[in-house]
Amino acid sequence: MSTADSLSAEIKKQTALLNELRLQNNDPVRLDATKKELGELKRRLAATARATDSAANGATAVSGDKDDAKKRERLLLKTAKGTRDYGPAETYCRDHTERIVKDVFMTYGGSCLDTPVFERKDVLAGKYGEDQKLIFDLMDQGGEQLALRYDHTVPLARYIAMSGATIQGKIWQVGKVYRRDSPVMSKGRMREFMQADLDIVGAWDPMIPDAEIVSLLCTILSKLEVGEFTIKINHRKILDGIFEVCGVPPEKIRSISSAVDKLDKVPWSDVKKEMTEEKGLSPEVADKIGEYVKHKGGPALLEQLKADEILMSNPSAKQGVQDMELLFALLKAYNNVIDRISFDMSLARGLDYYTGIIYEAIVEASAPPGFSSANAVVSPVTDGAPAPAPPKKKSKKPKAETLEEEEEIDESQVGVGSIAAGGRYDNLVGMFTSAAAGEGKKGASLPCIGVSIGMDRIFAIIWPKWVEKGMRSKETMVYVMAAGDGLLEERIRLVQELREAGIKTDFLAKKKPKLPAQFSAAEKDEVPFDIILGADELKEGLVTVKEQKWEFVDGKKAKVQSTEQGIKVRREELVSWLKNTPTYLNWSSGRLI
Repeated sequence: MSTADSLSAEIKKQTALLNELRLQNNDPVRLDATKKELGELKRRLAATARATDSAANGATAVSGDKDDAKKRERLLLKTAKGTRDYGPAETYCRDHTERIVKDVFMTYGGSCLDTPVFERKDVLAGKYGEDQKLIFDLMDQGGEQLALRYDHTVPLARYIAMSGATIQGKIWQVGKVYRRDSPVMSKGRMREFMQADLDIVGAWDPMIPDAEIVSLLCTILSKLEVGEFTIKINHRKILDGIFEVCGVPPEKIRSISSAVDKLDKVPWSDVKKEMTEEKGLSPEVADKIGEYVKHKGGPALLEQLKADEILMSNPSAKQGVQDMELLFALLKAYNNVIDRISFDMSLARGLDYYTGIIYEAIVEASAPPGFSSANAVVSPVTDGAPAPAPPKKKSKKPKAETLEEEEEIDESQVGVGSIAAGGRYDNLVGMFTSAAAGEGKKGASLPCIGVSIGMDRIFAIIWPKWVEKGMRSKETMVYVMAAGDGLLEERIRLVQELREAGIKTDFLAKKKPKLPAQFSAAEKDEVPFDIILGADELKEGLVTVKEQKWEFVDGKKAKVQSTEQGIKVRREELVSWLKNTPTYLNWSSGRLI
């Protein structure tokens, strides 16, 4: 066995050991030692590969045959880290979910916006708090420092500011955004991903837009059939008030808020450690915060907060509680919304621009496996056992020379995370208008509230269910065939007639195709209607329609075999006949079986 092969075998063995130790929540010292050994093996393998390439190139140079050296260079065919391809069936599923989201956006009165995928870097800078480091910078392009957009919210605020902050209404946008995060591909957590946003812009009466956004989110997630979901909700002013009365210095409020936001992924002990050891907060202040953020519930929790005289003496917290009271009253007017709400004091949302209501949608797959939200927050005065911690974050040591040498993440121990989130950001537009007006000048502001839906995270949840339910992978409803002499022109005429009638139709691009080949092509595309043309039937003004059906056999989708020859339908009645079938009437459901 060559040195490279033996190193590869050792790496595989060491990776398996590391994953096993993670699953067992083993000794951190042993975990670190195993990680270091794995990293050393990977570096040795990379060095061996470079040495082998250098030797091969040197031998080629000696032979004087540089062209042969170039021919031997292999292209690494793979997508960039944190990105992936979607096949036709997966893309059809994604398009189906996107159509549902857009339809709800328009049902709620939204208008569509499209902004560039990259922005001036100074537009994005300073808006995302600790997540600033996740922005993808672009090289200097013709004198402009650019970056890929991190979300749709900041570009929207920039667009509104450019209009003079005069826009009012509901605006939606669906498109890709980019974050240089550690990807977990199987959970839809990627570096390039699709987000769908709807924002309500303008000065409206208190909490009406906020309730409307929550209702919209519940409607979308119900239509997408993501399973049981919960909308966790909190208020930034309540959080800020809690931090103030607990004694958090003003300059640390945002960073402490970011730490608290991790309580849906790691236990309180880890969050407290981050606040005290990494961010310099005293343990006493951290314990006071812990007493507040452990609470969750519904409208009854508001009464508990109102009874807290110290908290209610803080103007920010008092305003937040009043807003939440009004919000809960309005949500009761929407059907099947209030039961989905969890008033969660640990929800913080790390982005700097939020000013009021904040929320996120979670499902069972959101939390890491083995993580229990019930004991994520343990009272500082209680010796409760913390929940098992997910894998530790990667060390902030210098990275290896190449991205391929970065530490792998054990995807089986990572949750999907929130599938949608958002909140109120009343000052973001004003930040842009003031910055554009110049130093010392204040520009026009405009209140906003919005929601971002993570389409790739939703796809990670929906796709297995889509396959299990035997959903379609293509829109083609009719396949036009010919028996005998090919009848190419006749096939084309009928195909065009059906397409003009709004029926999605295809045919085999052969002059004289054999009938079995045409049936095979239609079956491959899962087309429910085969229309067969014959010379004699055409003279009589008839076509033969054979409806194909699918079923599950041993858990897999298979076409139902039938000896039926189909039925004769008059050519002039074919369109109306097809449009009155159950298949056509239920086509938008995406179901095949």
